[in-house]
Amino acid sequence: MHVPPTDSSLFHRPPPSSARRRATVLSAVSALVMSFLVFAPAGAASADVPGGGDLGPNVKVFDPSTPDIQGQVDAIFKQQESAQFGQGRYQLLFKPGTYDNINAQLGFYTSISGLGLSPDDTNINGDVTVDAGWFDGNATQNFWRSAENLALKPVSGTDRWAVSQAAPFRRMHVKGGLNLAPDGYGWASGGYIADSKIDGSVGPYSQQQWYTRDSQVGGWGNGVWNMVFSGVEGAPAQSFPEPPYTTLDTTPVSREKPFLYLDGDDYKVFVPAKRTDAHGTSWGGGTPQGESIPLDKFYVVKPGATAETINAAVKQGLHLLFTPGVYHVDRTIDIDRADTVVLGLGYATIVPDNGVTAMKVGDVDGVKLAGLLIDAGTQNSDTLLEVGPEDASADHSANPTTVQDVFVRIGGAGAGKATTSMVINNDDTIVDHTWIWRADHGDGVGWETNRADYGLRVNGDDVLATGLFVEHFNKYDVEWHGERGRTIFFQNEKAYDAPNQAAVQNGDQKGYAAYKVDDSVTTHEGWGLGSYCYYNVDPTIRQGHGFEVPEKPGVKFHDLLVVSLGGKGQYDHVINETGSPTSGDTTVPSQVTSFP
Repeated sequence: MHVPPTDSSLFHRPPPSSARRRATVLSAVSALVMSFLVFAPAGAASADVPGGGDLGPNVKVFDPSTPDIQGQVDAIFKQQESAQFGQGRYQLLFKPGTYDNINAQLGFYTSISGLGLSPDDTNINGDVTVDAGWFDGNATQNFWRSAENLALKPVSGTDRWAVSQAAPFRRMHVKGGLNLAPDGYGWASGGYIADSKIDGSVGPYSQQQWYTRDSQVGGWGNGVWNMVFSGVEGAPAQSFPEPPYTTLDTTPVSREKPFLYLDGDDYKVFVPAKRTDAHGTSWGGGTPQGESIPLDKFYVVKPGATAETINAAVKQGLHLLFTPGVYHVDRTIDIDRADTVVLGLGYATIVPDNGVTAMKVGDVDGVKLAGLLIDAGTQNSDTLLEVGPEDASADHSANPTTVQDVFVRIGGAGAGKATTSMVINNDDTIVDHTWIWRADHGDGVGWETNRADYGLRVNGDDVLATGLFVEHFNKYDVEWHGERGRTIFFQNEKAYDAPNQAAVQNGDQKGYAAYKVDDSVTTHEGWGLGSYCYYNVDPTIRQGHGFEVPEKPGVKFHDLLVVSLGGKGQYDHVINETGSPTSGDTTVPSQVTSFP
């Protein structure tokens, strides 16, 4: 959640076809399976988890002839519009074709996607809309919703996508403009666009910060604090701090998120290829590069599935497709096979019980984790997601693991605890858009109630983060121990609810930095990073700095800022002892263009 700036001048207004194996077929081969088990080597797994199958009741599939599409999407929106911490999860899938006069309003935990191989295969003459009427025109809590793989021709010429964190806009073609602010230009605090083409101009208006990657835009309207671009055709030129544009011509390494599509009547998952020095979309030049995997190679996970069954599916060679729902697991989900795809639909949510780690990835090549929400359980977990074991050492540069639209939450939906939320041990991992959030509102919220000391810890070398949002942790939000790490765009708020200065004191340091690079690191680089404070319990708290790094020639930062929101707490510096202090209640950032 973001407290709005008090200075308004900052706004610069101007039926599935790939079916589950039939029971009769299983019966017919059961004797053969049993024979295999008798003579198989010790440790061989039985093929008893079926691949493929239907997508469950919370995946709604439409084609142009479906009656009353508008009524169906309106009914889901009515249920989900204000259900910020509810149990509902929905995926809306549109088959290739043309749809007229549709306005798909998206509420919480609702994802909309086209089922073509290209966004232009599925055309909506209408809108995919996110607004903030449910919250009096304030979009700073418009979390957990997404749009992907569609072409839109907005009715008014401009589509509205007024979101904050955990609301990706991926692989979209907007045949017009895109407005990132709510109706009336109320507050908003997003956000993320990737692999998209917006023919017209993007108007962020009140958006405090935004990151756009490997896309094409017809123009960009303004910036408030921190607008970051990498690999974007039509992006504004580098100009931080005024206007606050940080622009990289290319993205060093990227691989787009896997997505479900239809090949004729068969569901498949397309896994895009890795790109280096990318500029523009992956699909604009024709058929994208990558691999198609049939749905029968996936275990289609539905609510009620156990971690034991999920792990058995992975061991026998299946990928995982989580359908919309909430999944409690009593043991860790282990992804220890190279190139495994773990894809969630409709914000599929994994909750670890009994203090276990929700998911661990082995020291293997090319795992793809995408589209999941991990929600801390009531018993403290040491970690919630681990990418690689502690002793990871393999070189994955040719085929890195990607973590995309994987979000972590501690509290809000109820009391939850985790010492460290996400740990990256594998070398060469790409973390592409995550929001790691210790809740500042909702149920189960308090300095000790949803205790979570650390957000992201990076131990692996050559890790790249593109679109990193980490907020409100009791100690460090980000700790980076690996060599040659890079971050393009970082957004942070310190914990609101610190009771006093002593509670955040870190030795002789006033508070824990939002982003700390370990003293042992010799090479690290970051572009477009911001940290905000809003100490609403004790507004006298002072934060020594937002960023703490070793002062070495190979450690470089570009375009940083810190902000005191409404004067609730202050920063003494931006990075180490560099940068002017914030002061008063003006909500004006202190900025550093280059460090050292």
